[in-house]
Amino acid sequence: MQPKISSLADRPDMLERVVGMADTWPEFVIQDLVGAAHFPRIAAELPEYVLFAEDEQGEIVANAYSVPFALGAEDRGRLPGNGWDAVLVWAFSDLRRGVRPDTVSAVSVSIAPQAQGRGLSAVMLSAMRDNARARGFREVVAPVRPNAKHLEPHTPMEEYAHRVRPDGLPQDPWLRVHARAGATIDSVAPASMTVAATLADWRRWTGLPFDTDGDIEVPGGLVPVRCEPARGYAVYVEPNVWMRHRL
Repeated sequence: MQPKISSLADRPDMLERVVGMADTWPEFVIQDLVGAAHFPRIAAELPEYVLFAEDEQGEIVANAYSVPFALGAEDRGRLPGNGWDAVLVWAFSDLRRGVRPDTVSAVSVSIAPQAQGRGLSAVMLSAMRDNARARGFREVVAPVRPNAKHLEPHTPMEEYAHRVRPDGLPQDPWLRVHARAGATIDSVAPASMTVAATLADWRRWTGLPFDTDGDIEVPGGLVPVRCEPARGYAVYVEPNVWMRHRL
C-alpha cells in the first residue's frame, strides 16, 4: 500500500510528529552548526517544503525537507563547493531579503528505522520533485550524501561518485535512486558540511578515544575525522555529490 504524502503547510497539526520522527543519522552529523541553526527553520518558515509520509496505521514513516533558493542570483550561478551548508544559508538569506527563488534544493530525506527497506526513499524523492514542479520550478538539485560511502572513508569522493554498475547506473544505492529518477551528477561539493568540536564532544558522539594525532575513521563518516589532540579538537569535513533533476 502506498503511503499518504502530505506537506506541513497542509497539515500543520502534524508538526511535532514530523519533526520528532526517529531517524538513523549518526550523532555527529547533526552537530553541523549551519544545519543546527537553519534546519529547524524549514518546518517553521517553509512548511510547504516539508513533506511526510503516513502508513496505513497513520504512523509517520518518512519525511523530506527541501528549500527554494536563487541559484541564478548575482555571484552564484554554480552549485557551491560547500554544498549543504551553503544552500541553507542562501535559502534563508533569499527568504529574508525577498529574493525570488528559481531552484529547489533537497536538504534531507529521512526514513523511520522501522520503515527501512520499503523503497520509501524513492517515494519521497519523487514527492519532492512533484512538489517543486507544482510550485513552478524547473529544477531540483541535491547535495547527496552517498549512503554506502562510509564503507570506504579513504576513497576520494570524485572516484566513488562516478563508479557505475554494468547497467550504467551508479554503484552507490542512494546515488542510484537519484539517477533512476532522472538526475545527473553535476559536481562534488568537497566541503558540504563541517563539524568542528572538542575531543570530549567527539568521544561522547562516537565512543572512540580520540587520543591519536591524524585521521580517525568513525562509524557513519564518509571521510575520516582529522584529530588534533595537542590542540584539543577534531574536525570532520564531509564531501557530498551535487545531482541535478530537470523537471
